[in-house]
Amino acid sequence: MKVDTYYYKARLFPTVITSIPLFVFVIQVLKPLYGESLKKIFDILPMLTSLGIYAGLVFLSVQINRFVSKEIFQRFFFKEDINMPTTNYLLWSNEFFAIDTKKAIREKIFSSFNITLLSPTEEQHEDLRARNLIVHAVSQIKNKLRDNRVLFQHNIEYGFIRNLLGGSLIAIFFSIAILVFALIQSDLILRNTGIILLIVYLLPIAFCGVLISRYGKYYAKVLYEQFMTL
Repeated sequence: MKVDTYYYKARLFPTVITSIPLFVFVIQVLKPLYGESLKKIFDILPMLTSLGIYAGLVFLSVQINRFVSKEIFQRFFFKEDINMPTTNYLLWSNEFFAIDTKKAIREKIFSSFNITLLSPTEEQHEDLRARNLIVHAVSQIKNKLRDNRVLFQHNIEYGFIRNLLGGSLIAIFFSIAILVFALIQSDLILRNTGIILLIVYLLPIAFCGVLISRYGKYYAKVLYEQFMTL
């Protein structure tokens, strides 16, 4: 796996932000219940192995956040690439771009990649084929713009928001677990902590539709703008 700026800003940072309930859960819930057992395990393990476990947990959290964000949020709102803004914006039926703009983009796609997108009439009768052709064209555009700094920055922003949503969903689960444990133990401080964490991570989920849609649209707009400047 390539660890680069995208990994740190779009995957690792959202994981760190949404891992607070997990750490609270481990320290305030697991440790009091299984403190001695955990201590014995880490006393037996060498330091390097222990550090490796922590690093492994962070890596696992990054992958889980990414999986949840793509499989739940991105798939729910965009239903794979065929409904992403990058696809919708080039459909004749979509009104985001002016007709002349879409014609210019389509002509450049043909001249750059020899991909012929469907006409308005063909699109009406073969919507799925029209979308799949655009998805194929978009993948070629992304390859051509892989070193474009402007697009890369917007890709990071979209990835950050998407993975933040995935991490927030997991954070809500741990926040609820903390709250339940606090109520059972009659721990007022821990109960308030659980409530605060629950509210904090419910906010991104409450606005998930607006967030992922808006940043997805920003990315699509910039993708085509940068493509037309080549």
